[in-house]
Amino acid sequence: TNPGFVVRITQAGLDYAHQQGIAVLQKELAQLKLPDISGDFRIRPVGKVRYEISRLELRSFHLPYSRISLIRNTGLQVSISNAFAEVDGNWRVKLYFIRDHGSFNLKVENIYIKISLKLGSDASGKPTIDASDCSTRISKVHVHFSGKFGWLYNLFNSAIESRFRKILESKVCENVVKSVRGELQPYLQTLPVTARIDAKAGIDYSLVAPPTATAQSLDVDLKGEFFSLAHRSDVPFPPLALAFPPDHDRMVYFGASSYFFNTASFAYHAAGALVFEITNAMAVSPRNGGLCHRAYPLPAPPQLEKMYPGMLMKFRLSAPSAPFLNIGPEGLSLKPVVDIQAYAILPNSSLAPLFLLSLTSNVSAVIDVKSGHIVGSLKVGRYGAGAAQGGGWGAGSVRTLQSIMNIFASNILLPRLNARLEQGFPLPLPDRIQLSNILVRFHQ
Repeated sequence: TNPGFVVRITQAGLDYAHQQGIAVLQKELAQLKLPDISGDFRIRPVGKVRYEISRLELRSFHLPYSRISLIRNTGLQVSISNAFAEVDGNWRVKLYFIRDHGSFNLKVENIYIKISLKLGSDASGKPTIDASDCSTRISKVHVHFSGKFGWLYNLFNSAIESRFRKILESKVCENVVKSVRGELQPYLQTLPVTARIDAKAGIDYSLVAPPTATAQSLDVDLKGEFFSLAHRSDVPFPPLALAFPPDHDRMVYFGASSYFFNTASFAYHAAGALVFEITNAMAVSPRNGGLCHRAYPLPAPPQLEKMYPGMLMKFRLSAPSAPFLNIGPEGLSLKPVVDIQAYAILPNSSLAPLFLLSLTSNVSAVIDVKSGHIVGSLKVGRYGAGAAQGGGWGAGSVRTLQSIMNIFASNILLPRLNARLEQGFPLPLPDRIQLSNILVRFHQ
């Protein structure tokens, strides 16, 4: 399925996310819980030495050098080098009648960690991530014991260092997997795959395929489809293929096709939101081209004037079909058809249909992004090419109606639409993400 909306995270964006992730991982590793160690070994011809290492406390764990890489068709790889840690603890030894105890300090240097991250999507269309592989290698471990019998400590020093190396290598990867599943995966799940926009419509940002890693970016294909909350139905037109421009200069790119915007038009039309009613209680004044709060007799044909003398009128403006938007290098445009059904308001408040006027207009749209929302505004050209049905309207009367409808559109219809567009529609962003230095461009 072609996406209606796409997201591209470049290496620069991954580097930024990686900085945040490493800070969390370093904090998690600094809280590692290490088990007590005990054992014995035989010294010839002296005998068996029993030792215990307890109350191990990881004083620090630092990850000074790390990088994140894209692995084509697989996911991501995080490589950490020259990490180091310090551990404090207590020791106790027993050799025949010799007993001693004290404290020790252990320094672990040149820790190398390699983490492979597999990206996917679940049944609800949310992104998933898991540690598919983890390896840790420690090249230097130094233990310093405090106590009287230095020669004795040195005898089991290498045994302690070896056991510490194995324990730390195992614990580090165990903690990495825990952090990915307990911190990173729940965070990715905060990506809203469906969002309620208002009382009429919602938007579907579910993934149509797992994220794709290329040599330069991580690309995510989203459904990008608006839907009516009252009744969700299949969109009667397919999404077109959508390709990104070749540049990779910014951290993140969002791409929206005409399908994305046209499903919004379809959803709001299906929800009955593209219907507006105007009564002659707020009628057009010919003196100032604006609106006034008194009735103004419209140029109705003589037979209508005879049938409904002095009665107020009501207009119902609606789109017979969802207007389609076009995107090109110069911007966004659409050419909607508006049906204007006129009614006479009878003394008993019932409505008598008078005529139906169909008009078309050129509309241009301006798009921007503010506070994580796509916002916009419309600029409507003059309505023209109208034809009236019913009532015996002549060309002159139709032109007068067109002029009146232009005033209605600019003073009532357009402000309503732009007020809604100013509220905007949310971009698919996980929690705590804010965008800056935003640039909007249009492409064919």
